[in-house]
Amino acid sequence: MKISHEGLTPPSFTWTSDRENTAKVHEWIKPVTEIKSESDLNEADALLFGIPLSRSSISASAASEFPDFFRRSWKGFATYNIDADLDLSQLSVIDLGDTVQHVTNIEICHSNIIKAMRDIKSRHSRPLPIAIGGDHSVTAKLIQGLKEAEPETKIGLLQFDTHFDLRDPAELGPANGTPVRLMIEKGLIQGKHVHNIGLHGFFNTMDLKEFADTHNVNYTTMRTVRKKGIEKVVTQALDDLSKKVDVIYLTCDMDVLDMTYAPGVPAATPGGMRTDELFEAVFTAGQHQKVSAMDIVCLDPHKDFGQMTVKAGTHVFLSFLTGYALRNKQV
Repeated sequence: MKISHEGLTPPSFTWTSDRENTAKVHEWIKPVTEIKSESDLNEADALLFGIPLSRSSISASAASEFPDFFRRSWKGFATYNIDADLDLSQLSVIDLGDTVQHVTNIEICHSNIIKAMRDIKSRHSRPLPIAIGGDHSVTAKLIQGLKEAEPETKIGLLQFDTHFDLRDPAELGPANGTPVRLMIEKGLIQGKHVHNIGLHGFFNTMDLKEFADTHNVNYTTMRTVRKKGIEKVVTQALDDLSKKVDVIYLTCDMDVLDMTYAPGVPAATPGGMRTDELFEAVFTAGQHQKVSAMDIVCLDPHKDFGQMTVKAGTHVFLSFLTGYALRNKQV
């Protein structure tokens, strides 16, 4: 008996769906190589770039690998957020790739990070820059680049972190434990324009608290967060900063999470945030008009278990963009 194959589609390993609103994140975020004109960059909602640096980490770390693992994880996420009943695909997000890093010279690496942020803000003032690190030393360099692009802009810092990051650069250099102190001492930000949320337990020394108090750094421990609620704490911090500064920079150190939720961080600790609290925190920050840049740092994929922490980092990114989309009422 002869079987007719007329009208049948040959089998394949990939196909195009006719259904609408089924985009995955890797299909939505456009690499810069696909961008046809400078105006497309200027009109984007966010410009994403990776910073593959972890040589300046105090703890042994492969956080330099996170940008790569972060991008790989996109296939596991849809652009639709059921919690907010909102699809992110109507935002324009462009991936600029990774900043150039030197094999051994940290000073050159940091210089390239400063230049990357300065160039982005100088040439494309509208889009919101989002950096994926890398260790926490990169935050000081990103804010320096922002300041060089906009010298008169007064910058505030909203920080989610287990640590103060106020250790002495004279002892450690521009490491991941020093960025906030480095910025205060260089005059990039003022202590009173810093809100650190997430400190807990036995992972900061008294001299760091004394430095914070002397320089009027604002901080909220996890014990206080749980009494007040994360949304209220973040909202109060944003309200306070918005009265004092022109723009707010958001930095999310993934070690703010409890180690049961984030095994893949170089300095994992018990007693930190739950993932749902961190997602709510960045979602709240994303909605604020003055939050103008962010980074996600200190995630080591090689210490991770089942990609738990990598997926949490991607969820942080998407939760922030959900708030950003609602802020701008674009979707």
